[in-house]
Amino acid sequence: MKDSPVFEFFKNEINFDKSLLQPVYLQVAAQIIKAIQRNVLTAKTKLPGTRILSTLLKVHRNTAVAIYDELAAQGWVAILPNKGTFIAHKQLKLNKLKGTLENTDGSNSEIKKTGFTFQKSFHLASTVQKTNAKYTINDGKPDLRLHPVNDFTRWYSAAMKRKTLIKKWNRPNETSLSVFQTQLCNYLNATRGFKSTSKNIISTRSTEMSLYIVSQLLLKPNDIVLVGNLSNYAANMIFQQTGAKIETIPTDKNGLDTNFIKEKYTKNSIRCIYICAHRDYPTTKSLSRKRRLELLKLAKNYGFAIIEDDYDYDFQYNNAPVKPLASADTNGMVIYLGKLGQSLFPSFQTGFVIAPENLIAEAKNYLYLLDEQGDLIQEQMLSELISEGEIHRLMKKNIVTYKQRRDVLTQLLQTHFSKITNWEIPNGGLAIWLNFKPQISLIKLATAAEKNDLFLPKTILYQNKNTCAIRFGFGHLTTEELEIVILKLKETYLEITTKI
Repeated sequence: MKDSPVFEFFKNEINFDKSLLQPVYLQVAAQIIKAIQRNVLTAKTKLPGTRILSTLLKVHRNTAVAIYDELAAQGWVAILPNKGTFIAHKQLKLNKLKGTLENTDGSNSEIKKTGFTFQKSFHLASTVQKTNAKYTINDGKPDLRLHPVNDFTRWYSAAMKRKTLIKKWNRPNETSLSVFQTQLCNYLNATRGFKSTSKNIISTRSTEMSLYIVSQLLLKPNDIVLVGNLSNYAANMIFQQTGAKIETIPTDKNGLDTNFIKEKYTKNSIRCIYICAHRDYPTTKSLSRKRRLELLKLAKNYGFAIIEDDYDYDFQYNNAPVKPLASADTNGMVIYLGKLGQSLFPSFQTGFVIAPENLIAEAKNYLYLLDEQGDLIQEQMLSELISEGEIHRLMKKNIVTYKQRRDVLTQLLQTHFSKITNWEIPNGGLAIWLNFKPQISLIKLATAAEKNDLFLPKTILYQNKNTCAIRFGFGHLTTEELEIVILKLKETYLEITTKI
């Protein structure tokens, strides 16, 4: 019996690594399942007892018991009292559809084209690029390595154990206001100066989801949407998908030129204007206080909505953040989009919309279609992090790190790029607007940089007759990585400019 093929299989074919996060019993169970699927272990085969299995694999008997329990739970084995553990008689198999649905040529190749037509969208073409480069400059993303993994595990586990969670899961259509909405509303009122109630807010998966819902409510084909002459490409795609017409407004050191609106447009000719609450995307220029007030007056007099995107509120380095336009809006003209939890792992960040009650009520109908259940565990966890002050603590802690990285980057730019670029040190956010002088081909720079193990995605490159700039995101790079990246960028710059 000791020389049986089954025993030899467990002795020679099963391998596991105790250093992996996946438990040993799951590693072994997965290998046994593969052996069953390949008919190495066939139906009705008797498996070793747990004592023998633990000896063969050199694991604790409890682990051997867990292996068989896992296989039984999935239906791969049958555990018969006083008889042993056997490979199950019937395994789940995919039955081929026969007859007219079979490929007439007998091939099993994948289907690459539909047999019907559908509407393609030029505006939603993917901006994703693949690269093998070790280093990347993005448009200003947080560093996932700063995420508090150990704390997160504790918070997530605590949220999962809440007895109220099951009740919420079983009653997704309940209309009563959630604890999360109340906590979020209170937090935003305290930090942004709002005077809103829970009826003025919805939470979404992301800012992009928020903007999509708002656009569906607000825009019709040929409606005019005003944006800065350089603006957020993702927002523009969402606006264009509704059929709206995007028109640009000049910007200067004080942000969007509000006089341009008064000179070119008339009452009721504009549907909405998209602005960034603190720092314009991509240029990082801030809208001056005077123009903020003018914009609110224009919205009231001209009858257009203001979509205010506060995408980087969590990253303020110098003074207290400027209060959003929405906090001063008394006429219901502003729709405020924001994020919460940017110091957490991306899947536990959440978007939200603050707007007049009647718009939020309609937005909830769209949200229900897109995301009926929502993420109750995320909401439970964020509610507790807000009430316990953890969100504020994490934000403050990470700001120290990001400010240091910003300062290191500006020192490196001063050393290596002061004669060929100009920039302003931003008072917040995770990106610097790096303007080249004289102009160079940014496409050539990006192509050459990738050969030098540095990736510059096309979404951070801005070049036209008047502009030659990069939105240089620094948040995801350590100080050591920033030095390497700047040296690679300088080397690449010299390489392409000496060839001209």
